[in-house]
Amino acid sequence: MAGLEQLAERFGEQRPYLRSVAYRLLGSWDDADDAVQECWVRLSRSDVGEVLNLRAWLTTVTSRICLDMLRARASRQEQSLDGDVPLDVHLPDPVVAPATGADPEHEALLADAVGLALDVVLGTLSPPERIVYVLHDLFAVPMADIAVILGRTPAATKQLASRARQRVQGNALGGVRARQPATAPDRTADHAVVQAFFAAARAGDFEGLLGLLAPEVIMRADGGPSRPSVTAVVRGAAAVTRRALMFARPDAAVHPVLVDGETGVVVTVAGTPVSVMGFAVRAGTVVAIDVLADPARLERLRLPDLPVT
Repeated sequence: MAGLEQLAERFGEQRPYLRSVAYRLLGSWDDADDAVQECWVRLSRSDVGEVLNLRAWLTTVTSRICLDMLRARASRQEQSLDGDVPLDVHLPDPVVAPATGADPEHEALLADAVGLALDVVLGTLSPPERIVYVLHDLFAVPMADIAVILGRTPAATKQLASRARQRVQGNALGGVRARQPATAPDRTADHAVVQAFFAAARAGDFEGLLGLLAPEVIMRADGGPSRPSVTAVVRGAAAVTRRALMFARPDAAVHPVLVDGETGVVVTVAGTPVSVMGFAVRAGTVVAIDVLADPARLERLRLPDLPVT
């Protein structure tokens, strides 16, 4: 028992790191916790007496568990009629912080967040591509170790990494969203753009909305199992404008926040959160919108005290 307790203590020291790895791979805190717990189960049943680097061993096990989860998730996705956009839209669990003055706990969470922006791009990668990109580019895991995780040769893994990197960098929208602006963003101006977006939607101002959106804007909405009519991926300024007008609610209150470090809002109706929306605003134009409207997941989110609008 003493040996198991000592192992549990050593595992506890690595748990925050493993949770961060799993979250960035999966984009879900719940799934990340499941993956880390499964890693502990496997560790507790293994003889690791000869393991020299426990952190590397745990990273390998956790990553393999996440790879299996990503593959299972991909197999569940159904293609839309045009064969392009998955109907099973899955947004990562966002970190929602006050628009100004995030507390230390939120700051720590923001440091770990995948980001709705980067996850749009990561979602276009195959499970092995996502594994190699996240582990190598975000966590500096050696390519040889990733090759073991994926069951590929180091040369093949390097080619996979190169392809993943090219897909991320070559995705025009992804490039806009994944990179941080060259200068510090003007959050006041960005929030003003978002407020103008909601004002135009409430007024039914099609042209006004159209003028706020980039031509190639993309909107991803995740309504979860209970709101399938909300779930969609919409591309193009005209299509996003039509959807914004369709779902505009005059009884909704819009509370400015930061969503994974980007400009965002929590939308409430009668004091109850009905959606969290992250906006990528570049040079005064909205280039992407992510909407989490799954009631079950909204209940589990840690939301800040909402400002009065």
